[in-house]
Amino acid sequence: MRADLLAGAIAGLDDALAAVDAVDRVLVAGLLRPQPAQAADLTRLAASVTGTPLAARVAEAADKAAAGTAGPEHLLALAAARTALLGSVHDALTDRVAAATGRAVDEWESAPPAAAIPSNLQDAACAWLSDLARSGWQGIDADLIAGATPVVTAMLPDPALRRLATVLDGFAAELAASCPGASLHRIPARRWGDLWSRAMLLTRSGVADSPAAGTVTGRLLPLGVDLHEHGTAAQAQVHAVFEPADGGAPRLVRASVSVPKPETVVGAGVWQLLRPHLSLLAAAGDAHAVEVADMPITAEGDLLWQDELATRAADADPFATARLVLPTATAAAVAPLDRHPARIAEPVFLDGYTVEGEPEALTFTIAGQRIPVDTDRIPAAGPLTPATVAASTACIGLLRWDDGAFVVQPLAVLAVVKRKTVAVHAGAWAAGTTDKVGAKAEKAATAAVDALRERAGKLLRA
Repeated sequence: MRADLLAGAIAGLDDALAAVDAVDRVLVAGLLRPQPAQAADLTRLAASVTGTPLAARVAEAADKAAAGTAGPEHLLALAAARTALLGSVHDALTDRVAAATGRAVDEWESAPPAAAIPSNLQDAACAWLSDLARSGWQGIDADLIAGATPVVTAMLPDPALRRLATVLDGFAAELAASCPGASLHRIPARRWGDLWSRAMLLTRSGVADSPAAGTVTGRLLPLGVDLHEHGTAAQAQVHAVFEPADGGAPRLVRASVSVPKPETVVGAGVWQLLRPHLSLLAAAGDAHAVEVADMPITAEGDLLWQDELATRAADADPFATARLVLPTATAAAVAPLDRHPARIAEPVFLDGYTVEGEPEALTFTIAGQRIPVDTDRIPAAGPLTPATVAASTACIGLLRWDDGAFVVQPLAVLAVVKRKTVAVHAGAWAAGTTDKVGAKAEKAATAAVDALRERAGKLLRA
């Protein structure tokens, strides 16, 4: 990898992010009684999209918002401009990653526009989000947030509206936990701005349309598992290289499974909840390939996993895959609405680096270029630790963008342990383990899960 290409400045990137920050400042204070500073920020946003198809609408929306007379259609234009700016940042960063890795990227093919289906519920959601923008994050209160509940409840039974309902539900829960806004010492302006903008755009039919899922047949070579944990949910995302049976070029793909979980199930216990749902987790844990036949896949490279369409294949060392196959793999395109810097997670293989710093703040130095290591993303549900990464000589990781710089999230490393070079994977315990530490954690988690199931059974019988 050309690490030097990751360090150079990207023209226009700081200006685009500054315009996004301007919108976020407006949303913090709200648009009920706009002040001169907010008018200046809105003017900056309008100027940032000059010369684009959004220019006229955003200029009008900025004027209306600065005057305190913005309607839902004007706030929708502001949300679209903010999303477009972050999309441009995403594209600039992924272009830089493609240049550094030498990786080709598929072009996005827009889906045929679907017939717009007007929905009173979408309009109601837009009205609630407009009220949020007027109050600002500093002005939120319990009564305002409660306005989302009947809208979400009415949306959830309709599959076409479930994506919007889920975003609104999660967003409203975050806001409710932070009420009243006037007492907040720190406001997550970028995050709430992201959620508000996405929800606003999802209130318009057809915005999130994408080509129908196709199918693929061939061999899947796992690279690693990225585990995401929340207090009440967990997701395992397997990154892999897919080799088509027809001899076509290899491509990067993902397969994910998500499950609800009790807050008391943590660490290795999470695998017990995830394991029954995705045979590919076993492949990633045991380091073998998988043959798939007619497996559904989205235009963004996400496999819609079905166990009955997959069979175990021969052993496949992820590091051999990373060295020999990954450099030739094509990255999937990203849907317009999903183009955001936080979404970037490009599989990379690194070796020949030196490690500097303490385990909590490591950096890889490659050909004189320093790349920070995101050790905070290493899950506790596996044998990979910051100390192991510090002793590593090669790494399979995800290249991400965080706080203005590229960082590496390790998925697996080759490390020297007791004078021997061994492979250590973050998802090594996905299929079970004989490792002493892992087995102890698994045993404790089993007891916790069994106790919870017994209590749940008693409640259901009562």
